[in-house]
Amino acid sequence: MNFNLLNICFNIKSKLNYLTMKKITLFILLAVLYSTFTFAQDESMQKWMAYMTPGPEHQKLAKLNGNWVYTSKMWMDPKAEPVTTQGTAECIMLLDGRYSHMKVSGNIMGMPFNGISIVAFDNGKKTWLTTWIDNMGTGIMYGEGKWDEASKSIIFTGKMYDPMAGKDVDYKETMKFVDDNTMGMEMFTVVDGKDIKNMEITYTRK
Repeated sequence: MNFNLLNICFNIKSKLNYLTMKKITLFILLAVLYSTFTFAQDESMQKWMAYMTPGPEHQKLAKLNGNWVYTSKMWMDPKAEPVTTQGTAECIMLLDGRYSHMKVSGNIMGMPFNGISIVAFDNGKKTWLTTWIDNMGTGIMYGEGKWDEASKSIIFTGKMYDPMAGKDVDYKETMKFVDDNTMGMEMFTVVDGKDIKNMEITYTRK
């Protein structure tokens, strides 16, 4: 066989081997990338599922479902006698057991009073959340809290607008799970680091 022909055949074979190796390398690289992407997708999905799935904290909130009557004491002046009122409340879970919704109806000093709260547990932040709106204002009160095992309460802290002061003030709220048929709420204004109670509510299941 002619030497040049042998050399040509060798070069062709070498190029074919090189192309084959490139294809194999590319295939391996794609396989690794696909596996990594699939694993990342699976891990991301698991994290999202953990974030969105109701847990024990949401089951605790679901126990509040139903109709309640309440007695409220409100202190306009810490040194004065509290104003006492009565009313009703209804609790339901929203969005497949993820959020507790409470609707309150009553009266304050002869005026109709209506309010709505949402209480949630954020699986990601491991934090309790609360919002409150009512017909005695136009803002939204927001707080974040932690569970206190000793008192069986969620202790929220946040800010709310005080129309008398004309600014946001610090507040503290405790939501106590007494038993299946009783719960309590206390509200404090925080002034110079001191808790000044301005509201106390006892809820009793109908």
